[in-house]
Amino acid sequence: MGTTEPTITCSQCGAVIKLTESLAAPLIEATRRELEQKLAKDRGEIAADEARKARQALGAELDRRADALAELEAVVKERDAKLVAAQAAEVEARRMQRELADAKRELDLTVEKRVQAGLGATREQARIEAEDRLKLKLAEKEQTLASMQRKIEELQRRAEQGSQQLQGEVQELALEDALRATFPRDAIEPVPKGEHGGDAVQRVFGAGGQCCGAILWESKRTKNWSDGWLAKLREDQRAAKAEIAVIVSQALPKGLADFGLVDGVWVAPPRLAVAVAAALRQSLLEVAAARKAGVGQQTKMELVYQYLTGPRFRQRVQAMVEAFSSMKEDLDKERRAITKQWAKREEQIDRMMHATVGMYGDLEGIAGKTLQEIEGLALPALTDGESEE
Repeated sequence: MGTTEPTITCSQCGAVIKLTESLAAPLIEATRRELEQKLAKDRGEIAADEARKARQALGAELDRRADALAELEAVVKERDAKLVAAQAAEVEARRMQRELADAKRELDLTVEKRVQAGLGATREQARIEAEDRLKLKLAEKEQTLASMQRKIEELQRRAEQGSQQLQGEVQELALEDALRATFPRDAIEPVPKGEHGGDAVQRVFGAGGQCCGAILWESKRTKNWSDGWLAKLREDQRAAKAEIAVIVSQALPKGLADFGLVDGVWVAPPRLAVAVAAALRQSLLEVAAARKAGVGQQTKMELVYQYLTGPRFRQRVQAMVEAFSSMKEDLDKERRAITKQWAKREEQIDRMMHATVGMYGDLEGIAGKTLQEIEGLALPALTDGESEE
């Protein structure tokens, strides 16, 4: 059989035209160019749409950052205004103190002149009255200074407290931004203010989009380290079901130079936070990959062993141990308090018994045998001997 030549039908007259190889090649080339042009146009539209969406998302993020920066600047201005007011009050207090010292020296000079003039009794009376007036004035000034000093200290305390809180919030935002910039694939979820659970949770996602674990972050910007942060963050870690907990702090515990694991919690300074995050994230990815490779090949015993040797079981046992330790400490405190109370009551009862027996002996010596015996205070052996006589 011969090869069938391709044909086309005229849309106007309906004539069938056979396409030879020389006629088909230009037609195919024109069709190909038309398809490539359409494909390039579609690609350009898609790229323009994606660029528009990216610009909108970037604009929204910039607006959010600008609002946050404006709020922080407003807080800083308010703190600066309070600090200026406190400094002005301190200046006024110092001025009044100088005026008071000048008034005292002037009064002493006046009294000395009167004494030198030989006013006698009038001079003494004037000195006494002047001293009384000075004492009253000094008392008033001292009360005023004390009141102003308290106000100054309160304003300074509020300004320092607000400044520390602002610095802590700035460090938290900087940590979140650094994590988002370094690990764009992960989800950085800040914990709302007033809720337990640290400052932010980093959900680690692998190349395939699967969640490989979570890292709980806590940011501290204080001058001194507190061991109480560790227990609280472990509780927050169990509540958030995070595999790893990290404290980023300016102040480090004793014996820790750079970073390390302290009582099950990683501790690092801000300058090493991203490096520590990269190392911990890689460990979560490797554990998830190993777990995925063993899916379908594990028996129930292996699954139980994996649970017993995993972080979830360790966290639950650790929570139970901490709860039992706390209960044991409370029980020991109660036992010591009760033992002390028993000893105190026993001593009080002994004193009461000695006083009662002494009073009974005194009355028996006065009244003789006419006094009725009280059971528990008489001596049976002596009583029996006396009855035999």
